[in-house]
Amino acid sequence: MTAATPRSEKAKMLAGELYDPGDTELRADRLRARALCQALAAADPFDTQRRTQLLATLFGRPVAAGVTPPFFCDYGYNIELGAGSYFNFNCVILDVAAVRIGRHTLCGPGVHIYTATHPMDAVQRRSGLESGRPVVIGDDVWLGGGAIVCPGVTIGSGSVIGAGSVVTRDVPAGVFAAGNPCRVIRPV
Repeated sequence: MTAATPRSEKAKMLAGELYDPGDTELRADRLRARALCQALAAADPFDTQRRTQLLATLFGRPVAAGVTPPFFCDYGYNIELGAGSYFNFNCVILDVAAVRIGRHTLCGPGVHIYTATHPMDAVQRRSGLESGRPVVIGDDVWLGGGAIVCPGVTIGSGSVIGAGSVVTRDVPAGVFAAGNPCRVIRPV
């Protein structure tokens, strides 16, 4: 009987399990994403072919969405952008888990989307291990400038999130929600 091959830290990360972010493969993946984000920021804004190529390389697939640099992410390959979606200046996506963003979704300047999370227990947190929970944002959503979307959140299609909101739990479709913590204000 042969022993099972230990799972890589990347496999653990992608499965939503505790993993070591200091792993050599993950560190190299993050540096790759940083280099691509930096290249995107340095690219001629009129060279749409180069910018489109950089985004396809960063996300691992062709992208029919707009991203205004500077833009920052951990890996890129865990981000799925719907056609016609748009990220304004200074957006950040910590994509240790999947981030799925629907079609025609708008992200104002400084929007942050986090999937990374750490253990609540201080002793376990000291180990340096972390995990992630996916974020899903539907079609035709508008995230106002400076909004923060926390790990594990789903935002329904057609909703509007007010500027500066901190979204800590799911938001249904077709509502205006705002605040810290973000709460539903009214239907749109």
